[in-house]
Amino acid sequence: MTEVKTIKDVDSETWAEFKSFAAKNNVKLGIFFKTLVKEHKKNSSAFWNSILKGEKLLSDSEAKELESSIKNVRKEYGFRK
Repeated sequence: MTEVKTIKDVDSETWAEFKSFAAKNNVKLGIFFKTLVKEHKKNSSAFWNSILKGEKLLSDSEAKELESSIKNVRKEYGFRK
């Protein structure tokens, strides 16, 4: 027999919707939950890959120029280095 787990703070309306989605896809709740977790992980990973490895907004020379301008402004107004 499998072990029973409890999900806290799930209202009855959300639980009914979750069960309905699983029934519409003709899968057991446990398998549907695993699929949900895998999809969330994949989407989260894809999001961060698009942010971290996406197209550059500035060229390297523009970035260096901007960085030096920021350093000069920080010196001028007495910010920490």
